[in-house]
Amino acid sequence: MRAARPAAAALLCCALLTPAPAALAAAPAVPGAVVPAAPAVPVGPGTPAVGAAGTAVPAAPAAGGAPAGGADPSASLPVIGQGIAKSRQEGCTKPSDKGTERTPWAQTFLRPEAAWQLSRGAGVTVAVVGSGVDAASGVLEGRLALGPREFGPGGAGRDCVGHGTFVAGLIAARRQDGVGFAGIAPEARILAVAVTDEAGITTPELLAKGIRHAADGGARVIAVAVPVPVGGEDLAGAVQYARERGALVVAPVGPDQGTSAGSAGQAFPAAYPDVLAVTDLAPDGTVGSGGAAEGAGPAGRVDLAAPGDAVMSVGPGGKGYFTGAGPSFATAMVAATAALVLGYRPELTPAQLLDRLKATAYHPGTALPDARVGYGMVDPLGAVGAMLPGGPAAATAPAARAGTAVAAVQPPAPQPAGGQAAAVAGGALGAVVVIGGLGFVLTNGRRRGWQPGRWNAQEQEGA
Repeated sequence: MRAARPAAAALLCCALLTPAPAALAAAPAVPGAVVPAAPAVPVGPGTPAVGAAGTAVPAAPAAGGAPAGGADPSASLPVIGQGIAKSRQEGCTKPSDKGTERTPWAQTFLRPEAAWQLSRGAGVTVAVVGSGVDAASGVLEGRLALGPREFGPGGAGRDCVGHGTFVAGLIAARRQDGVGFAGIAPEARILAVAVTDEAGITTPELLAKGIRHAADGGARVIAVAVPVPVGGEDLAGAVQYARERGALVVAPVGPDQGTSAGSAGQAFPAAYPDVLAVTDLAPDGTVGSGGAAEGAGPAGRVDLAAPGDAVMSVGPGGKGYFTGAGPSFATAMVAATAALVLGYRPELTPAQLLDRLKATAYHPGTALPDARVGYGMVDPLGAVGAMLPGGPAAATAPAARAGTAVAAVQPPAPQPAGGQAAAVAGGALGAVVVIGGLGFVLTNGRRRGWQPGRWNAQEQEGA
């Protein structure tokens, strides 16, 4: 009897401290934030978005006191885009003098720290094929390799536009004490391959060379930061070359906002079937245009969506922060998630990695792939840790098969650290009280020989 009591108490304690899945699903959201239903399509410019089932799509979770809806640190930061207008006279992008300790909304929404217990991307190389990567911010110290520059002066460590540096920071910026911002895969390595001129312009041929160099440089994930409006044999061949060498190519479905280059049609290399095509989500849950007319949604095929508008990262020339908007930044989020997966499951082929990212996304509740968000919003924790049918290598879940209508899979409601601590403390206190009461009952029951207590006995006699 005595030997059984500690085990019983331990089981009771575990039951009290372990939240039920239903309770987790019903957890309240951060005040002022809308509980996400599914990444939805915008009704029109300036109007609330509506999900597949008529539900409101998420406002950005508040982080570090940042209001929901995107009024976060990025609001007052200088802007970085994919290119610099030729009419601009001041030359390259100037360093930012803006700093913040607050956590960007996209990072809070994706919650990569939930996956960091399994993987932080260590040992995985992600190539950033774009304008170059400047190491001045120091957030990539010891994890930045410089590949070739195919066009323009200097090497791949020169980034006149600043766009490649911004993308690299979103992928792999290290964690810093007292700083909310960090890359999704903060221990991944970055390989910089520069393929643009000083204004951020490139060609299909230069992009093809960059992808081949990235594959030859050992990259397992290749993030194409700058798309082109037309493809070609060289570019298609480069994508196939990378795939044969074990690299997954991730690319935006269109040019970023405010970019004059590009068109309302398909963007390359995202239009190729072996490339993971990514669109961007805004803090209010609406889908970016991906190069199409405002409010029209992406023009080409979409595989996944990720936060990409009003995002924050580092830039060239110093330790200050910038902001930006567009599918190239969502591409960085997905590429970083792929690095997390490979850090935990390095045996995956590019095809298996692609299927896993689709299968574990937050599905939109429509037939898959959805025209606006593809298989849904990327989920770092699910992509890394989910056990899919057939074992770790078989990554195609039934819910992610093309043409299948599935129920919307909702992202969990975010809770601030203080609320989580209070919940844990409350659960622990409840466990102590219940276990203490149980011990009192057991002790007094044994002393009485398991006879009714005095109050109960008197009550029975009076009855």
